[in-house]
Amino acid sequence: MSEFLYEVRGSSGKQVKGKISASDKSTAVEELRKKGYIVLSVKEEQFKALKTEIYIGNPVKTIHFIVYCRQFATLIRAGVNIVEATSILASQTESKPLRKALLQVASNISKGVSFSSSISEHKKIFPPMFVNMVRAGEETGDLEGTLERLAKFFEKEHVTREKIKSAMTYPLVVGLLAVAACVYLLKTVVPQFVKIFESMNAELPLVTRVVLSLSNSIEKQWYIWICGLLTLLVLYQIIKRFETGAYYIDYLKLKVPIFGKLKQKGSVAQMTRTLSSLYSSSVPILQSLAIVEEIVGNKVIGRFIRNSSDSLRQGNPLSEPLKQAWVFPPLVTQMIAIGEETGALDQMLEKIADFYEMDVENTVDRLKSLLEPLLLVFLAGMVGTIVSAIMIPMFTMYSNFG
Repeated sequence: MSEFLYEVRGSSGKQVKGKISASDKSTAVEELRKKGYIVLSVKEEQFKALKTEIYIGNPVKTIHFIVYCRQFATLIRAGVNIVEATSILASQTESKPLRKALLQVASNISKGVSFSSSISEHKKIFPPMFVNMVRAGEETGDLEGTLERLAKFFEKEHVTREKIKSAMTYPLVVGLLAVAACVYLLKTVVPQFVKIFESMNAELPLVTRVVLSLSNSIEKQWYIWICGLLTLLVLYQIIKRFETGAYYIDYLKLKVPIFGKLKQKGSVAQMTRTLSSLYSSSVPILQSLAIVEEIVGNKVIGRFIRNSSDSLRQGNPLSEPLKQAWVFPPLVTQMIAIGEETGALDQMLEKIADFYEMDVENTVDRLKSLLEPLLLVFLAGMVGTIVSAIMIPMFTMYSNFG
């Protein structure tokens, strides 16, 4: 619900100002007229509008959207009309942005606007794939089946994305812990031994000299390290804003050892699952490719998809340009070619998605079992190097003293 500031004239002719809660401006005007007022002006409260329209990241969590799709499909299958189903789900969802959008959608549908047109006004809430598949479902009269496919699609996509995220999060967390432990040792422990080493008047081992230099730099020039880190982060964000820069960043992501392959498999699974869902919902193939290019999340793969779309316009098979793309393994292009020849492209795409989703899951499990001991050794090695740099000169001093 939104808050609206209004100015009306009552039956006595006196002007009245106030505030009213409604799903949208039209509903607010209608409510005021029912009360016998002559409406002079109605506008949404600016602070509230600002608060509800600005989001950081995706305004609706994936899990909330999955629950919405599944419940919506269930209500439609049970014979509940779209307006009532939308209102019910608006009252049940835990997502405030989704609740506000659904209330406005329900209001628009009750006025005769189609469901697909209503949700297309909320681009930050409903992704392009959802809007296009719903529109196709309305045109074919199979909205229930379309909603079922959407729920299944978002569930599988969420599982695959979470698997990849978990595989990449673990080494990142361990790496940050290792860096934090080393900085702590260099900042607090190592400086206490500096005076001892200076009094030894002996040549220190190379590892000790390096560690002492790092400790001195972190202790006295910490601001340079922080500025350098911030500069790198800002530079990364600036590069991402340019088309060429974003392309090469995504290229490097696919070429990173181990994790690049995992990212590639996840992207192939997402692309084929999306294309299969759109194609099976009777969305035109060129329009489907445009949607896939937008949501695939990788500029390199997006460019290959765009090339395939251009080739398809010229009357060539979809599989031909994909064969020239290094990101798509031969299995993918061969199965797509078979799907085109047999007229079962959507089924073949779904089988490819199933295969690579399973492959991602198995790869993540293997990575976790392999990375855990390796990262522990890495952490122990970094801390052990600092401790050894301190202890070796100490043992040397005590042995000479003895």
